[in-house]
Order: sequence, then structure tokens, then C-alpha cells
Amino acid sequence: MIQSKASGPAGSGIDAARVAALADERLDWRFKAVPAAASGLTVAEYLATGPTLDDFGTPLLTLDAGAMAHNLRTMADWAAEAGVRLAPHGKTTMAPALWRDQLEAGAWAITLANLPQLRVARAFGVRRVLLANSLLDAAGLAWLAGELDADPEFSVSCWVDSVQSVELMDRALRAAGARRPVEVLVELGGPGGRTGARDLESALQVARAAYGADTLRLSGLGGYEGALAHDATAAGLATVERYLEQLAALHGLVRAEGLFGQAAEVVLTAGGSAYFDQVARVLTPIARAHPDTCVVLRAGAYLVHDDGFYRGISPLVRGAEGGPLRSAMHGWARVVSRPEEQLALLDGGKRDFPYDEGLPEPQSVRTADGLRKLTGAVTAVNDQHAFLREAGELAPVGAVVRLGLSHPCTAFDKWTLIPVLDDADRANPRVVDLVRTFF
Repeated sequence: MIQSKASGPAGSGIDAARVAALADERLDWRFKAVPAAASGLTVAEYLATGPTLDDFGTPLLTLDAGAMAHNLRTMADWAAEAGVRLAPHGKTTMAPALWRDQLEAGAWAITLANLPQLRVARAFGVRRVLLANSLLDAAGLAWLAGELDADPEFSVSCWVDSVQSVELMDRALRAAGARRPVEVLVELGGPGGRTGARDLESALQVARAAYGADTLRLSGLGGYEGALAHDATAAGLATVERYLEQLAALHGLVRAEGLFGQAAEVVLTAGGSAYFDQVARVLTPIARAHPDTCVVLRAGAYLVHDDGFYRGISPLVRGAEGGPLRSAMHGWARVVSRPEEQLALLDGGKRDFPYDEGLPEPQSVRTADGLRKLTGAVTAVNDQHAFLREAGELAPVGAVVRLGLSHPCTAFDKWTLIPVLDDADRANPRVVDLVRTFF
């Protein structure tokens, strides 16, 4: 278990026994990654047989244990050095076992995006959640009110970005007879972005409304700079910088009016997986000047990283101190047809691997002697096939190809159970775990 000295106070927690109980789940046809030979066994029983990659079919998504351990340590150490807390975005993996690892490594909370995800977190006893979205559903708010009233150790904060959203929450919580106020963060957005108040005055009006609602407690400010830029060009980085400066300015305006008075601790949160270095640089001076304020990063992709979008944009790749992350996910697909000399069809496609932030990239082909570097490129994907071109004789029919993948968020949601390999670079890696997801 890795502890990070600056990730935040202990106590965010998760029900470790409930997570461990996933090892008792019986394997069968519901899990497309699992070979037929495992049917009827529990996860623990199957792992005890010492399975290897050879025992699994294709297509397949795998995780690399060593790479994940490296990434977990690297990000925890970076956050400690930067003086920020981590609330990793759990929607990336929706895997309670991986949330447990992040919390045990010092993460302060788990971030989630909607009510169904929040219900998964509660089922596994997650104690502190940032809901990086508005929650306006009356039935959902009634459920949340019941959870908060029943468990004084449970903490959740959600976004508000308009006076109307404050009024809707207040009305629903009053109707539900809520006894504990729901903590809210005013969300600041930006022109052309996603949600969030579009200017400081609008955001300040939302803060005033939240402060005046008895069913709510204004506990901070939040936003997502990744909605305003999508690259690491000078223009993209400048856009992020301007946005973060506006978020800092909003903190000053809300504080000047005393609107944080109800909060024991003020949360100032931003930071996906692409610009967390800028978030720390711009916002941590506020925390140093105001001891009641903490800066919380919500990066979600760092644990798994990738061989695509985040490989190119992560601050730990672009030069921030801390060393690069390593891709911990790979796709495996078999050549099922070579109808043309320079065209091979693989048996994995859109239903198996992510493609929204770049197509899979061929890395190697498995041989009896190990992995051999593979040339060529995947130029298109169908539902169940990928078009591999210019690989030639390196990819004969029956060969198994390892693919680098881009964007873990749209990789995990395609698999309910994901094998974890001891080392994806070995000729025949051992499967040391099976990670359960809940999408």
C-alpha cells in the first residue's frame, strides 16, 4: 500500500471487504474476456490455476500490473510534491478495485459523473465523492438525501452552474425532507465549453443563491479546463491559463462576500489528465494564502494512461517533473483474414477497443519466441474488425497482434472483466488478477 503525504487526510475510504468479495464472483458466459474453461469457477479459484495469456481468446483487453503500479506511485508522488489532493475520476475505469488502490495510495476522494456511478460507489462504501456534474433529478436527490441522513461519514459534493439549478435542488430536497445539507460547488465554465457559468458575475450570482439555500452548503468552486482546449499548443495552453486565472478570481470574489462561511473547508477543484500541472501552478498559491482552501485534481486517466491521446498531452510526458507515465492497457486481436497482400483483418473492432481519440496502433505480433515488432497501421475499424495495412508477412492468418490503445475511458466500458498481466512485454504473461467494471 502506497501512502502519499500530501494527497489529503485519511478517511475517504472504501469498503475493502466488499471489494475483496468480488473474488467470489462466479465466472461464466456473461464475461466475454473469460475463456470457457473458467466457467463455474470463482475469480479466486480461476486465478489459483495460474492462467496465462495463452489461455485467453481474442479480442481481448488487458492491463499491465507493473505499469499501473508505476503510474500510481508516480502520480501520488507528483501530487504530494505539488501540494494538491487527488480525487481521481472514477468514471474512467468504473472499477472499485482500482478505486481502492487509488484511495490506499493517498487519494482524497473519488470523482464521478452521474447518479448511476454514484450508486456504484455507495454499493462499495466509498466515503467521499466529488460529483463533477449537476444533480437535478428529484428522485435522485431524494435518494441522496436518504444516504446522507443515514450515514454521517458519507460526504458528496456536486456542481451548480445556475440560479435555476440551485432552486431545483432546494425544492427537491425540501420535498424529500432532507436533514443534512448537500454540499455544492459553483461550476465556472467558459465560452464554447461544456457546462458552467460563463462569466464571473453569473457564477457569483449562483454562489449567492447557494449560500441562501438552507438545503445546500456552498463548499467551493470547480470547473473543467479540458472542455476549453484539446491540445498542448501554445494557444491551447494559453486558453487553459486564462480559464484558471478566472477560477482563481472567482474564489476571491466569493470569499470577499463571505459566501464560504458555511464550509469547514473550501474545495477548489479543476484538472483532468491533460493540464494538471497548470492547475497546480495557478491555484496552489490560493491554498497557501488561505489555509481553509484545498486544491483538488480530478485526473482520471493517469492510472492506465495510453498509447495515444494522453501519451501526447500528459504533463508528465510534456516535461513536468515526476517522470513519464506508462501505458497499462493493450488490445489483443487475431488475424482472421488476409484477402489482399497488404491487408490483414483483425477480429477486434469498435465493440472491443476505443477509437474516438485515435485508432489502435499495431505494436507487436506474438510468436513462439516472444513478441516481435510489427509495422503497418490500423486504418479503419468496423464493429468487430480492424483493418491492418502494410504489415505484410509479419501478420499471417492466425497471428495475434498486440495493439496500443488511446483513451482509457472508452476502453473500459466495453469490458465487464479485464485480465491483469504481470508483464505485457513477456512472451506469455501470467494473468494475476481480473478487474471487474460496473458501467
